Amino acid sequence: MKITRFPQCSDWPALAARPAENAADLDELVRRVFDDIRTEGDAALRRYTAQFDRCELDTLLVGQEEVSGSAELVSPELREAIALAAGNIERFHAAQREPVQVIETSPGVACRRESRPIERVGIYIPGGSAPLFSTVLMLGIPARLAGCKEVVLCSPPGQDGRIHPAILYAASVVGVTSIVSVGGIQAIGAMALGTETVPRVDKIFGPGNQYVTAAKQFAQRNGVAIDMPAGPSEVLVIADAGAPPAFVAADLLSQAEHGPDSQVVLLSDNEDLILAVAEETARQLELLPRRDIARRALENSRAILLPSLRECMEFSNLYAPEHLILAVADAEALASQVSNAGSVFLGYYSCESAGDYASGTNHTLPTNGYARNYSGVSLDSFVKKITFQKLSAEGIRNIGPAIELMAEAEALTAHKNAVTVRLAAL
Repeated sequence: MKITRFPQCSDWPALAARPAENAADLDELVRRVFDDIRTEGDAALRRYTAQFDRCELDTLLVGQEEVSGSAELVSPELREAIALAAGNIERFHAAQREPVQVIETSPGVACRRESRPIERVGIYIPGGSAPLFSTVLMLGIPARLAGCKEVVLCSPPGQDGRIHPAILYAASVVGVTSIVSVGGIQAIGAMALGTETVPRVDKIFGPGNQYVTAAKQFAQRNGVAIDMPAGPSEVLVIADAGAPPAFVAADLLSQAEHGPDSQVVLLSDNEDLILAVAEETARQLELLPRRDIARRALENSRAILLPSLRECMEFSNLYAPEHLILAVADAEALASQVSNAGSVFLGYYSCESAGDYASGTNHTLPTNGYARNYSGVSLDSFVKKITFQKLSAEGIRNIGPAIELMAEAEALTAHKNAVTVRLAAL
């Protein structure tokens, strides 16, 4: 990792910059895939799956027999771990339900807000070398709690034509209604446009590479909502002199192994700690099966020595990390200064992996600085908030004259008349 010592504040924006993404314009490729799906439907999905995933598919839908049989291909220990994680995720998200409150804003004027589920949602689950079955739990559980009628899961097949059994098993646990063996741009296009097999959804969730991200952004132009803008995964660790270097190094590497475009950042007010973490990171790196991926991610990463933890926190808020680990003695005190972060992990024992899998919070979080203005996925992500108001005769008498004056001032006479005729009737 590159080490920077006591940078000037004017240098912070450059240090907080993410690695430059591939400058290739993906729009034309995404547009072509979407156009082909729009005109050819399932045939385009099969063709692109053969081209990109090197897999010829007879059917796109995964049958119930294969889903049910996935339990036998997942070890009992992993099934128990999934059950524990699912229980914690459900408890945390179920507590996010809001009771309906009727507010009498004026005598005779009653207002309330109620949640309604998004009827049809799509979730994208990457496959490949890291099949993210945990994301099935993170997205499927709040979708079920919200009452979404249809949950469509898309995930790329392996060269054997099958989706990883752990993904299928997790889908059965959360009650996904249909599973489609298709990945990449074509999966997002199928959910955004609809085909003979894949229903068009109202909102698309889930992580992915730059192609999936570009496709999700393109889907928005077709009237389909997405969970949030996304980029490569990232973690920022603020560590004090008491932080165990082995813990900090493990946290940095756990994020670095996601992909070569991931970024990890270490901030500290103690140079000895930074040097010890750098040494420990190098040692642990060589033990990782995905060390080549992690090593490339570390090339885009840095450690920064700053004068105090307060300045570390100021830099973190500028960076707006997806994951923020406060590996300090008084983490709660520092937490009060957090203004921009996707999810925060407090203290020496709160590893980012806990949030990724089983603490209960959601791991679908804003990246690339979007934590400044976006929240991570929650129960609210799967519902719409609809407001209601009811006016009695007393209510229209109380606020009607104010409405008339305001409408007249905006030169909207019909708006005024909608009140005037009611007041006249009274």
